Order: sequence, then C-alpha cells, then structure tokens
Amino acid sequence: MRVPALDRVKVLDVTQVLAGPFCGQLLADMGADVTKIEPPGTGDQSRTALGFTMKGDDTAAFLAINRGKRSVTLNLKEDAGREIFHALARDADVVIENFRPGVARRLGIDYETLGAVNPRIICASISGYGQTGPYANRPAHDLIAQGMTGLMSVTGEPGGPPAKVGISIADLSAGLFCAFGILCAYVARERTGRGQYVDTSIFEAPLALSVFESSELWGLGRVPRPLGSTNRTAAPNQAFRARDGYLNICAANQRLWARLCAVLGRDDLVGDPRFATNDLRMTNRAELETELEATLADRDADEWVRLILDAGVPAGPILDYGQVFDDPHTHARDMVVEIEHPVEGLLRGLGIPVKLSDTPGAVQRPAPLLGEHTDEVLRGLGYSDADVARLRENGVV
Repeated sequence: MRVPALDRVKVLDVTQVLAGPFCGQLLADMGADVTKIEPPGTGDQSRTALGFTMKGDDTAAFLAINRGKRSVTLNLKEDAGREIFHALARDADVVIENFRPGVARRLGIDYETLGAVNPRIICASISGYGQTGPYANRPAHDLIAQGMTGLMSVTGEPGGPPAKVGISIADLSAGLFCAFGILCAYVARERTGRGQYVDTSIFEAPLALSVFESSELWGLGRVPRPLGSTNRTAAPNQAFRARDGYLNICAANQRLWARLCAVLGRDDLVGDPRFATNDLRMTNRAELETELEATLADRDADEWVRLILDAGVPAGPILDYGQVFDDPHTHARDMVVEIEHPVEGLLRGLGIPVKLSDTPGAVQRPAPLLGEHTDEVLRGLGYSDADVARLRENGVV
C-alpha cells in the first residue's frame, strides 16, 4: 500500500460550517490525521443547521465536508478543556480555526500561546475579512463576500439583477487557499524548523480569483459587467442554443474560429468583416451569436458537440448534476466514491481531484459522529477511564 502524501501530519480542526471544515477535509483526503474539536452537546453547528438530514441527525452537508476526521468534544471555555487542547497541540503540526478575530486568543488557542507550547506549530485562520483592516470584526457569509468582492457584479445576464455564483465559491476557495497556505508553511518549517501563522479570509479568496476582471479594470479603465455565459477575452466562447437545447463552444483563436466555421458550413463568416479578428468578434458578439445560432438550430446539441469536437474545436454539453454523476468520464476519473457510515449506511461522495502518482490520497473514513473518538484520543494522552468519566460529568468533554 502506498503511503499518502500527508501521512503522520497531525491536524487539529477547530472550525465549523464550510470553509474551515473543507480545508480540514482536503488535508484528511491526502492522509493527514485530522482531529475535529467540537463543543460538547452541540458540535459543529453544520451538523444540524445546513439543509436536510437523511437517516441520522447530521445534515448531508456536514457529512460531505468532514469525512476522514476524528471527532473529539472539548469545552475550550474550561481550563481543563484548554489543558487537553494544549496537550494535543504539543504533538500537532497544524491547528485550523475560523473564529472571529480575537476569539482564539480569548480561548487560549491562538498562535502566540500555542507557539510557546510547540514552536513548530502552524496555526491557520479563516475569518470573514482577515485579522486586520476596517472590516475585520464584521460577521461574514459566502453571499456577503460574493457581493463585496465584485463576483455578483459580473455574474448573470447583462441588465439583469445581481446573481451569485451557484456554488459557495467564497467559502470553498477560502478553504482551498488556507490548505495552500498550510502546505507552504509546512514546507518552510522543514527548512527553518519553525511554525508560523497563516491568515486568510472568505473576502480575499474570491477576490484573488478575479484575474481577468481586475485586468479589465486596470488595463482598460473599464468596470467589468455581467456577460452571461460569454467570455471576457475571446469570442465565440459561450453557450449557444441548438435545436433541442444548449451547448458550449470555445473557438478562442483564429485557427479554431476557421475550423468552427468549416464544420458549421459557414465559411462565409471567416471573411465577414464583422468577425475578422477576435476583437471584432467580441465587439459584434450579439450579431455573431445570431449568425451561429441560425445554423446551430438545424441539429440537436449532442450531435453538434460530436461534430465540433471531431473538427478539433472545444465543445461540450451543459449537464445538470444528475447527468454529471452518470457521466462515464466522471467515474473513470474516480470522482464518485463510496464509504460506509455507521448510521447512514453506504454514502456517495466526491472523489479527490488531485491525483498523485506516488503518494495518492484516499477517503479513509466517513464524517465522524459527534464525540465518536473522544475517549480514544484522551486515552492516548494518558487519561484513565475514570478521568474521562469525570471530565464528561463536569462538561469538559
């Protein structure tokens, strides 16, 4: 059996809801030993507060973003709870938290405190707006971040109301960037022997993805606007209507444009002065769409996808999630996994999108039940059964 990339990396995940748990799950998928620290009695609020449940009490959303972890219930407001956390931190590599700025310090699990316990510790924070700046103490949410970072101003149809990206892109990208920061800090620690603090936010993460939009603003002095499915840098590059529905076509350079015209039987468009260059095609995008859809209306979308792909031009269907997870390529790339849960039974989940040839990741265990591993972890720290029972009676675990 091949050893995963993050084998023996110990992570304490003190996060809730989406961005932080997603970050911890990414590390767990790559082999890290991730221990989820949850408040006794209630646990991560997403166990009950994010959408629907199935057989058990935990929401499907919780199950989807906490696999591969162990769960320990611990009251960090109690001295005994902090003592246990510090004992865990002495042997840990990473702590992830997503409290508002200042809360980790009040709980005694901030980087300065834990760094004194373990100088090699890496403490990573995902907050709403980061640890500094005028908005640092504001409450945050994926929707709010999408609005404040420009995403909603460029999403949707021209002239339409503000629209959010369909997935929780601010939360999820913050989790991705945090995992990236943790791994950068881990590599640096191998060189310096010292841990460090990683600070990211659900404000900065989607803003950092705005590479084309910021270029348009700064390069042309033009505020980007929503373009529907079209592209800021090339045309034709969008969804087009065929006889029975829509397909996506991307002919983003002159060579592909000529090939597309040929397969559509519209060689007349190659010499059309309205569409002679990419800049002209973008300027005359509405007329271009009219011309292409007049021809695309002759066949069904799937037939056009096949013909256009055969001509060497990027094209594809527009699938719903039911179709995506029935698609043979999705399964060929192992993007659907199955794992047995003690309450839910056999669960399906998303696969791991990064394939490493020598140290691949794997889904090792389902999302944990609340406090499922508390006794196991405390015994590993030297607590007796009587000690654990007393801690539980006192509301510490």
